[in-house]
Amino acid sequence: MKTFAGHALARTLLLGLGLFATLGFAADGMPGMAKGARPELGSSAVFAPDGSLFVAAKQGEHVMIYRSADEGKSWSAPAAVNAQPEAISADGENRPKIAFAADGGLLVSWTHPFPKPNTGSVRLARSADGQRFSPPLTVHQDTAIITHRFESMLTLPDNRVILAWIDKRDLESAKAAKKPYTGAAIYAAISTDGGRSFQPEYKLADHSCECCRLTSAIDHDGAPLFMWRHVYAPNERDHAITRLKLDGTAENVQRATFDRWKVDGCPHHGPSLVVDEKGVRHAVWFNQKDGEARVFYGRPEISAKNEIDGQRTVGGPRAAHADMAAAGGKLAIAWKEFDGERTQLRAMISSDGGDSFTDVALASTDGASDQARVIRRKDQLFTFWRTEKEGFRLFPLP
Repeated sequence: MKTFAGHALARTLLLGLGLFATLGFAADGMPGMAKGARPELGSSAVFAPDGSLFVAAKQGEHVMIYRSADEGKSWSAPAAVNAQPEAISADGENRPKIAFAADGGLLVSWTHPFPKPNTGSVRLARSADGQRFSPPLTVHQDTAIITHRFESMLTLPDNRVILAWIDKRDLESAKAAKKPYTGAAIYAAISTDGGRSFQPEYKLADHSCECCRLTSAIDHDGAPLFMWRHVYAPNERDHAITRLKLDGTAENVQRATFDRWKVDGCPHHGPSLVVDEKGVRHAVWFNQKDGEARVFYGRPEISAKNEIDGQRTVGGPRAAHADMAAAGGKLAIAWKEFDGERTQLRAMISSDGGDSFTDVALASTDGASDQARVIRRKDQLFTFWRTEKEGFRLFPLP
């Protein structure tokens, strides 16, 4: 096994293979929301049942799987997920995803962008051994050259797999009929066989925001939960949350945050949602409130109170792209924050269900970096962070 992070020869090789190619991030033509070119560092990490760490990352026109048996100190030779090359999205909001199905199958999903800007299809491949993958399938039956992007993958204990994504078929239909339609829609597809096949997709909600990642979790009673940035009339970019019934359809769609951010554009900044061992929901999200754009934490409940419990800011005024997880009676939030010279990786840990937090400084970099990911291995929490200069890094959280 070779050491990946910080290994100059390995970085040179990966550069030659196109791992650090650049991409322009368009914001669907909305004013003031264009993204500049930057390295494609979007990656995902998960612990396997045996405790080893798996990472999914883009390399050229392939999604590659890296495996570490020693918490990221060394890495096995990568395995290609898609044998046939294809375009792959790998920015932080629309990165490849990785998860284990209940039957042990390793699942990797990604968005395959089309040449037309802001379009793509949601793809998934499965492996029984983490090395050899089945040919990838497109999880939706709609083949129109439109937006099917920003998917969230949720695996359930009964071997179901649900993918939900942002979809613009209803916007296109409204345009053709010369009818108004705000934002996009959330569609989902369900697999009952551990990701080997998917049933026809269906709509969860109209009027989602266009370019923010979705998040998902399993509720206290086992029901799937999905949360996303939504467009509320007249143009408030807050968040919605829905529970799914046993058949996968939406039980209801209710407002989850109440910051009332009025903006004619998508901030490319999606939420993160977890449910702890006591069944309490916790979320982090980015919004503008009282004229200040910040990352927030709170405990969203599906209710008519028009408020979110325990809302507080996370980090400083430049905090961005927070993620969270819960395990072993602890809740962890990680994010990155630019201090004017370097990008800092920071975390907050709570042992009392989010009533109070302890701040932790983890690392920094002076180059480009991916968003932070908080992952769990049984009762222990970790932050996974990929940077342009240092590579993959894993930080145990106290």
